[in-house]
Amino acid sequence: MAREMITLQCTECKRRNYTSTKNKKTVTERIELRKYCPHCRKHQVHREIK
Repeated sequence: MAREMITLQCTECKRRNYTSTKNKKTVTERIELRKYCPHCRKHQVHREIK
């Protein structure tokens, strides 16, 4: 299967808040998304971690 589960981590508080899937064959770089962080209580950049 090409799609794999990834974890998104907040860049400010370093907490792992979200999981998602991505196609690792077509998207090789790490994903960055602006999502709501419930611990910071605002929208922050979340990065993919291993």
